Amino acid sequence: MYLQEVKKIVIEVLALGAAGEALDAHSALLGSLPELDSMAVVQLIGALEDHFGFSVDDDEISAANFATLGSLADFVKFKLTA
Repeated sequence: MYLQEVKKIVIEVLALGAAGEALDAHSALLGSLPELDSMAVVQLIGALEDHFGFSVDDDEISAANFATLGSLADFVKFKLTA
């Protein structure tokens, strides 16, 4: 449900362009995309917060949430339904 919106934000923030269109729920993010460094994580969190209207606490930022596009979309779903 949130996967396509999260994918669009990831592509925009990381400037992946057409290559980002190949991402799916199982696509590895953290550790697999060189564009996703620590600064990009901060930018991505900010973009998700702005787009979806929630805030992310420091203790919610974990490698598990950024492991795949699907896990990131699941995290957004959790934040919106919590």
